[in-house]
Amino acid sequence: MGPGRDKLLEPVGGMPLLSLVIERAQSTGCPVFTCLPSPAHPRAALIGDRATPIWVPDADDGMGVSIRTGITALPDDIDAAMILPADMPELTAEDLKTVLDQYQPGAIARGTGAAGKPGHPVIFPRSCFGMLARLDGDQGARGFLAAHPEKLQLIPLPARHALTDLDTPEAWAAWRAQQSGE
Repeated sequence: MGPGRDKLLEPVGGMPLLSLVIERAQSTGCPVFTCLPSPAHPRAALIGDRATPIWVPDADDGMGVSIRTGITALPDDIDAAMILPADMPELTAEDLKTVLDQYQPGAIARGTGAAGKPGHPVIFPRSCFGMLARLDGDQGARGFLAAHPEKLQLIPLPARHALTDLDTPEAWAAWRAQQSGE
């Protein structure tokens, strides 16, 4: 995003994106855990008691590190975990509930765009936690998902909700222009 700008602090719907995503995740009724770089990071002030923080001091090393750290910090009684990147503003509370409601225990449930392209969120059963605990780098679980298509349960979500991922100032500007109908 460039110096001094954090994509998760970008305003969406009158609040920082991270706050909005946590609010949507909370609406599912499931416990919410949020991976953050440190208690001193500006994002940490946004979670309050709405989510359990999981500190990832080496978060800059990539998504795989955050997933690995988050999965290994989960309580033992968690049977599955939804991986929900916080930079996807089009994923609604209803989308999250749709994926949860359709999730079949043991499968890997993955939201898709309306045309079927796989995206997020992804629910992994506990049987995948060992693999997730070995992730590294910035590829996340992409390689594991590609190697195990038989485990996938694809769940269509509206339009591009499962796909819209905003990582650059240009992507944010284009998305905002589209939202305002320009």
